[in-house]
Amino acid sequence: MAKKREVKFLLFSLLVSLFLLPFAIIKRPLKDWIIVYLVSIIGNSLADRYLVTRGFLKYKIRPFPKKFSIHLPFDLFHYPLMLLYYNQWTLNSNLFGILLKAFPFIIPQIVIETIAAKKTNLISWNNGWNWYHSFLSLIVKFYLCRLIIGLIRIKNNRQLSM
Repeated sequence: MAKKREVKFLLFSLLVSLFLLPFAIIKRPLKDWIIVYLVSIIGNSLADRYLVTRGFLKYKIRPFPKKFSIHLPFDLFHYPLMLLYYNQWTLNSNLFGILLKAFPFIIPQIVIETIAAKKTNLISWNNGWNWYHSFLSLIVKFYLCRLIIGLIRIKNNRQLSM
């Protein structure tokens, strides 16, 4: 019975992400949001694959378990969606705003992940992995992606002005 609830939760969260995704991407500057989306998919999938193969994380309930060890809905939809909204919210922010505005996205994610690790079979933390490791990894990934898109914007502005 618990597995059915977990699958329903994953399906519901995936449908919500799929519903919200077009609203996050179809905004100006469209190119920036597509880059953010692709960078977040690539970066999070690589990080997730590394953590799973090292045994820190394990996803017991996931789509296509024989083909993928990572959690596809999170890596392809949930995380990129969070990163899109974070980048849009920090588009014109100063450094302090960029640093501070990550927390409303990361803290709920960590709370949900901690509950999922303790109360469900959706995720298992192993080899000493804990909530603060997830917190630090999300912070690093958020700021790294924001830095990449910031550098791309700087490069584009210089090219356009010549």
